[in-house]
Amino acid sequence: MEDKYHLTREQNVFIAKRNIVDYIWKSANLEGIGVTYPETQAIYDGGVVNGLTVENVISINNLKYAWQFILEEPGIKDNFHVLCCIHKLVADKLVLEQHLGKLRTTPVQIGGTKWQPTFPFETQIKEEMEEILSQTEKTTTEIAIEIMLYIMRKQMFIDGNKRVAMLFANKIMIDHGCGIISIAQENQATFYEKLIKYYETGNWDELKQWIYDYCIDGMELNA
Repeated sequence: MEDKYHLTREQNVFIAKRNIVDYIWKSANLEGIGVTYPETQAIYDGGVVNGLTVENVISINNLKYAWQFILEEPGIKDNFHVLCCIHKLVADKLVLEQHLGKLRTTPVQIGGTKWQPTFPFETQIKEEMEEILSQTEKTTTEIAIEIMLYIMRKQMFIDGNKRVAMLFANKIMIDHGCGIISIAQENQATFYEKLIKYYETGNWDELKQWIYDYCIDGMELNA
């Protein structure tokens, strides 16, 4: 699984900023936040959008702040602490204030399947994350996809796990100039179908290859 793009971090940040509203919109829709692209653009620009819930507006702004964090903070490490920082930015602060950046302590249910994730333990998560992130025989792109899928299935937070997982993976991708992971609207049904299968089996091979084939965004720029 080779890296598809070979950019500098600055080039990758440029591409991300140019398309950031699109990435926020797709990420929001992936988690069932019902906003249109024009509404996302208006919220991102600080405008007032009629007809949306306060929660939807907050969710878009939270994604904006989280994207700004991963784009404007070069040099921060890829670890559990940063993962929790991203969750603090992404999660719904009106509902989950006491849970921001903290591992869940209650069971969660996953829509579309009877499978339930086990309770998360910090020591185990740190070890498993380090095992994935320290693989020297794999490319950055493959590692980023694997850590994203690991976080999604682990369901370590009470809310926002897919958003956190994708942002953390994209931090890795952008820091190494490998493009951006983004799931287009027309691919989201297929993504969920494969995600449920991965949840139930624990085998990420099919989903990992599909994401690599269809969900890596970027372009080659002259250095």
